[in-house]
Amino acid sequence: MRVVLMTVGFNPGLSNAEIARISGLAPQTVSAILSEIEAAGLIRRGDVLRGRRGQPATPIYLRAEGAYAIGVEIGWRHVDVLLLDLNAQIQGRRRWHHDFPEPHKVLPEIARMTAELIESLPESGQARLFEMGIAMPSAMAIDHTAQKHGRASTRPWSDIDVATDLQQRTGLEVSVFNDGNAACWAELLAFDAPRPASFIYFIISRFVGAGIVGEGTLWEGPTGNSANLGGMLIEAPIGSLLPVHDIASIDALTLRLAESGHCLNGDVPEDWAWEQFGEVLEEWLADSAKALAKAVFNTTTVIETGLVVIDGVMPKPITRRLVEQVKVELALLPNPPFALPQILHGHVGALAPATGAAALTLYRRFLSRDLIDIVS
Repeated sequence: MRVVLMTVGFNPGLSNAEIARISGLAPQTVSAILSEIEAAGLIRRGDVLRGRRGQPATPIYLRAEGAYAIGVEIGWRHVDVLLLDLNAQIQGRRRWHHDFPEPHKVLPEIARMTAELIESLPESGQARLFEMGIAMPSAMAIDHTAQKHGRASTRPWSDIDVATDLQQRTGLEVSVFNDGNAACWAELLAFDAPRPASFIYFIISRFVGAGIVGEGTLWEGPTGNSANLGGMLIEAPIGSLLPVHDIASIDALTLRLAESGHCLNGDVPEDWAWEQFGEVLEEWLADSAKALAKAVFNTTTVIETGLVVIDGVMPKPITRRLVEQVKVELALLPNPPFALPQILHGHVGALAPATGAAALTLYRRFLSRDLIDIVS
């Protein structure tokens, strides 16, 4: 069943015969499985395609109302809660801003916003909502991060089992993902079929999130943090070694703006008056492009891939400018023993972590063929 659902999910609109060819299953087997999952409400059949050679074909699609999931991003200055359908389309959204993510405030708010989104569904939809995916920075569990932000929670994240806490509050099954990995998965789904089998991903947010897809698999590692490319040390403009976070992140830009006397209108970078940042923005873009180019170069020496995607929580024109400058800086580095990868700007933007967290839970419940997902 899972192989058929995955084939349909990643290649919508295929016919019975095409699903059989791609999956390697016999046409009779595919037909029986399609009847079973159609009865379960997970797929729908499109209009019969006529005018082609051979028998008329019926395209098969995932049924959007077949299942739902809640996706949450716990960020340093905000919480996003999304309602996602089986086609990975957002059906509802709630957002909450805070000065610092204190668990005793954040977790009840997530539960409240989740209840509102669930109530927005008809009863039939509520009965098909099983999962919640949480995307959050791994650094929240590290005390020095709170100290860096000038705040110390009365009960640090390292003392809290987020999944258990929110499962008790919402009644949903809860999974926790690194925010960069979740965003990377959302980016994979945003590509048109055929999707790239491998790519390196960066999202410029309060810190620099990252993810890696290799041969169609999200590389999470034993702790879920194997693609912490934002923590990669590079030579800074002043000659010292710094993580990419400290140069190419929104936090790094915010510090530069504060030192230059700029006032920011709110906590949402997309709403800032970017056209007023002038030389500060230009310098940040230049330094960020150099830092990201080095991170791309170093990662590509380890992971053989021809594609890098860079996204961000900034307005799309700013992200595109950064991508173009990264291309220039990458070409200026010493000649590598490999072809330089193609660099694209991302599709999803600021909602990528929450979207990916929800989509990952749906994928693992219905589509994944990994043993751990099948038996869990």
